[in-house]
Amino acid sequence: MKLRILSIGTKMPKWIDTGFNEYHKRIQPMLSTDILDLPAAKRAKSPSDANLAQYRDSEGKILLAMHQNNPREKLWVLDVKGKMMSTEQLADKLSEAMQVGDDVALVIGGPDGVSPEVLASADFKWSLSPLTLPHPLVRVVLMEQLYRAMSINNNHPYHRGN
Repeated sequence: MKLRILSIGTKMPKWIDTGFNEYHKRIQPMLSTDILDLPAAKRAKSPSDANLAQYRDSEGKILLAMHQNNPREKLWVLDVKGKMMSTEQLADKLSEAMQVGDDVALVIGGPDGVSPEVLASADFKWSLSPLTLPHPLVRVVLMEQLYRAMSINNNHPYHRGN
């Protein structure tokens, strides 16, 4: 199984890159994981609702084009209205995907969310939290949770949950 993170946004603060890279390095022996940083739409200083929809639409087209390069790849989209899961449930979901031979493209949308087309194309919609998280911080939280879930699946002592 291969997991690709398709993320809108290309310039992250150093502390975000440091945190992400730490967990990215740790997960590699357990799960081949790559991140593809995709450009965000250029934003106006005071965008209207129509502008926000346009940003989501243009970013959505890029996300879907990147996903369609691999027909075996399932599309998981981070969405505040998606299903909330415990780390153990995430471990089970990753294990199921591995057993059936699926690859996964996991979408981190732009700061204004993802387009309706991306949501409609999703095989799974996942909410990390009901909290509003800063867009860059999602990368670190996501990678840590993926690593934690894979440590459960590989009987690694990192996770000390139930």
